[in-house]
Amino acid sequence: MSLGRALIVIGLVVVALGVMVSVGDKLPLRLGRLPGDIVFRGKNSVFYFPLVTCLLLSVVLSFILWLFGRR
Repeated sequence: MSLGRALIVIGLVVVALGVMVSVGDKLPLRLGRLPGDIVFRGKNSVFYFPLVTCLLLSVVLSFILWLFGRR
């Protein structure tokens, strides 16, 4: 892939992420607040680890990279 195409693809991904962040509250599944994400609330602190969100993003990105690598 040429440098120009790679920059276009990266730009489209950034725009898509920006749209998802701006309309994220209106989506049925909010990334970062999926069932299975770990939250521990203490008296003065909160520990949050988005386990299911990380797994979901990993699967989606692996599939996208697999599609681009197939040619």
